[in-house]
Amino acid sequence: MLAGWQAMKKPSSKAPRTRPAPRKAPVYWSAEVTRRSNALDLEPGVFTWKDPREIAASLKRSAEVSDRKKTDSFRSAMSMLNFYINRAGANLSAARLRTLTRAKGELRKQFGRA
Repeated sequence: MLAGWQAMKKPSSKAPRTRPAPRKAPVYWSAEVTRRSNALDLEPGVFTWKDPREIAASLKRSAEVSDRKKTDSFRSAMSMLNFYINRAGANLSAARLRTLTRAKGELRKQFGRA
């Protein structure tokens, strides 16, 4: 048994080094929900658009056309928008959050709930 300082010696510089395995990109379930929702068929990139009115109109169209939704069109569209905002969390810039929050107001107006 080694005593004192010898027990804490660094391994030899000639010892073989092991390289960590490359990391795979994480797979997020929320991205899959946004892509293949069972309630709405969203237009590609709808949450990246700049105009809140266009985002709301697209969500409204998707909700009204869908025959797989479990509740009324307004709630389905609002739920998908809220889901996206909540799952994006801290990764959402202030400008994007502002745009998507305005889209919520536009959605209410378009459904006559404002």
